[in-house]
Amino acid sequence: MTLIMTAIVVLLIAVAGLVLFPWRDRRAADRDALNRALYHSRLRELDNEPPAAREALVRELQQSLLADIPASSASARTGTGRSVLLAGVLLVAAVSLGLFMATNSLNAVTQWQAATRETPALVARVMDPRAAPLSIEAMTRLGLGLRTQLQDAPQNGAGWAMLGRIGMVLGDAQMATEAFKRAWQLNSQSIEARLDYAEVLVRSAQPDDNDTGEQMLKDVMAQAPDNLRAPGLLAFSAFRAQRYPEAIVIWQAMLARLPAGDPRRMAVARGIQQARVDSGMDNAKLAVKITLSPATKKALPNKGILIVSVTDGVSAMPVVVKKLPLGHFPLTITLDDTDAMLPERGLEQVSQGIVKVHLSRDGNVAVQPGDWTGEQRFTSLNPAVPVDVLVAPSPSGAG
Repeated sequence: MTLIMTAIVVLLIAVAGLVLFPWRDRRAADRDALNRALYHSRLRELDNEPPAAREALVRELQQSLLADIPASSASARTGTGRSVLLAGVLLVAAVSLGLFMATNSLNAVTQWQAATRETPALVARVMDPRAAPLSIEAMTRLGLGLRTQLQDAPQNGAGWAMLGRIGMVLGDAQMATEAFKRAWQLNSQSIEARLDYAEVLVRSAQPDDNDTGEQMLKDVMAQAPDNLRAPGLLAFSAFRAQRYPEAIVIWQAMLARLPAGDPRRMAVARGIQQARVDSGMDNAKLAVKITLSPATKKALPNKGILIVSVTDGVSAMPVVVKKLPLGHFPLTITLDDTDAMLPERGLEQVSQGIVKVHLSRDGNVAVQPGDWTGEQRFTSLNPAVPVDVLVAPSPSGAG
């Protein structure tokens, strides 16, 4: 900054010199000296004249000199001209400094230099798992410093990848996309580099970017089938494109592979549930009308549990289950995905199946001797048309 200000001052002085120098009143000073010399020379020539004539000639010579050199007027004009020039120089200096202060980027340059010096320490903090997370301000400085370093080391793939992650944290899609693309170009065989670049592409607002990103994810899934990040991103892309059934299928396949207790299961289940809500799949309902046989009416206990379940007709594992205390019959109830056994599997997957009704004395799901059961197959989900199930004494303890 000192160097810049010094250069400005020197340039202003040079401009002032160039403006003032040509206007110096040398011409007037030289003319005055010449007139005086001529006056004295002429006086010497008049020494040989008679006294009376000489006096008249001297007076005439003096009047001629005064007429040729208007001293007071010339001095005033010279002083006025210099004052105007001085005021002009000061005005130029003021305007120049004002424009400089209004348009200079010294503050930005200072911040850039500070960020560059701070970058190694910030990188060390990011790489240290025990260090506190960086603030948004510190992350911004780190991004600025990294961009500077990468100008000098453009082959640093790890640096470009870090810059891409910073761009995602800061919400700078352009910076993230460009950085991840450079990292992938430098190491196109790296699965992680491809996934990073594919992620920003599927998050892009451009459909062409989405298509490119999805194709990259499918390639990764074919090359590294055990990598669960690729299908997760592909499901996310399908969800954003409102291809909800496709997203649900991918997420369900992920749930089948994720071990119990894995924290990712909760996020995947939430995604499935949201896809069902947004697609209207949660509107799937099944109405069941339960009627008791005469024998069941006579033997029905005062207390017990009514268990209604729905299977897909292939697997014995129920899709939805509802438990209610015994009440008055006939009874009509409605089943939906809030009764699902698993969040990723609901009624929309069993458009046809079997409804089973079990009246249990003690609430045990397994059918015991003396319990009452009934079942009915259905071929469509239509809550306006209930599935009729007749409950009768169970012939055996098997159910």
